[in-house]
Amino acid sequence: MRFALGEEQRQLAASVHELLADADVPAAIRSWGAGDPARGLDVLRRLAKVGVAGLVVPERFGGAGAGPVELVVVFEELGRHAVPGPLVESYAVVPALIEGLPAAGRWLPDLAAGDRLATVALPPHVPYALDADVATPFVVRDDTVHTGQAGARHASVDATRRLFEVRPDEALGAAGPAFDLGVLCCAAQLLGLGRGLLELASAYVRQRTQFGRPVGEFQAVKHHLASVHVALELARPLVHGAAVTLAARDVSAARVAAADAAYRATRSALQVHGAVGYTLEYDLGLALTKVRALRSAWGTQSWHRDRVLAALSGPPHR
Repeated sequence: MRFALGEEQRQLAASVHELLADADVPAAIRSWGAGDPARGLDVLRRLAKVGVAGLVVPERFGGAGAGPVELVVVFEELGRHAVPGPLVESYAVVPALIEGLPAAGRWLPDLAAGDRLATVALPPHVPYALDADVATPFVVRDDTVHTGQAGARHASVDATRRLFEVRPDEALGAAGPAFDLGVLCCAAQLLGLGRGLLELASAYVRQRTQFGRPVGEFQAVKHHLASVHVALELARPLVHGAAVTLAARDVSAARVAAADAAYRATRSALQVHGAVGYTLEYDLGLALTKVRALRSAWGTQSWHRDRVLAALSGPPHR
């Protein structure tokens, strides 16, 4: 498969990047993790004004009616800046879950306008709803979508990921296919996080000196960062290809590759930064913990590998 982004998709990515670059996202991340989401919600409102919140919401509900490819483009930029919040849930999964239900008109216009955030628990792979204290929770039980009531909160390695148990409330109807869309957006986020980490590491090694030279001039450092770049560039076509097919095998393969590449980026970024990379004051840690959390979100790496293996070893098509 040959995949290349069109001009409109590249412009979409550039506009989201420019907005986030000017929004002081690190301050919003730190406030969100400390229990004050006001700055982060302001960033999300700004994203909604440029159409990100309603990207895949059908036009009849006030959205753009775009598809998974556009979602991938946006989520890579959201990951690149480590934006906090229930982004996968609100921008992708919940619209897909409820689009065909009679109750869709109650929720989707507000989601598209950015007046409401949504989150969801989708057991077994998504047992808790993210940020159910600032977003309307939904839960899927026995393939039925329910509105939900937030219950006990659970901690995450990423302080910005506030995980809540959800009790089912009103039954809305049969759930639309949405799990793989969530996995795909998670993969795109991880790809963007890896890219952001590589950019931080590359900028740092150009500034830090040792023996009178920037450490980025040393061959070993170049090799570390080049390996990260290669891993990310190999993962990107899988993510883009999965956005076209939405086949379970392709989505899981993309998720595995993107998560592995992002994890490689965390290790290399920490190695080239040294001790400063572990400090709370330095922005590197904001992305490190998010990668660690997202590697086990929307299904573990081992589960997705098993899923790919099962698809490849199944009976041949006739």
